[in-house]
Amino acid sequence: MKKELMLVAAGLVLAVNGVSQVHAQAKPEDLVKQRKAGMTMIGKYFGPIGAMVQGKMPYDANVVARNAGYLDVLSKLPWDGFHASTDGAQDTRAKPEIYRQTDKFNQARDAMQTEMAKLVAAAKSGDQDAVKSTFGATGKACKACHDDYRKEK
Repeated sequence: MKKELMLVAAGLVLAVNGVSQVHAQAKPEDLVKQRKAGMTMIGKYFGPIGAMVQGKMPYDANVVARNAGYLDVLSKLPWDGFHASTDGAQDTRAKPEIYRQTDKFNQARDAMQTEMAKLVAAAKSGDQDAVKSTFGATGKACKACHDDYRKEK
């Protein structure tokens, strides 16, 4: 599992570095696709942890630890895709406030990543109560950003 996680992490880091170096040259629609893909993957690995802490599925500490490890990397992915060139882009739910309140938006991003790191630590500890507590705080950090910076469907 550690080897698989390390390979995924290395691949994602290389992808993020590659995107950050050329994002000024990337088409806005490609940046939107990239950030949406990152958010989709966050949802894919965050959702099962939520189902477990809510008792909707059996708690599996190994799955929680694996998913949290992926989330630690994935939580860093979407942000290069919020380049100013994507302001007003089609096929996005991003509000224009992202580009006018960059400091506040970056603080919301940082808060989510901080909470995600706490979730990762709790998952590694194997303490189910700690996972439940940190999951809630992480979810609130995600929701706060979505409330302020994501348009409704």
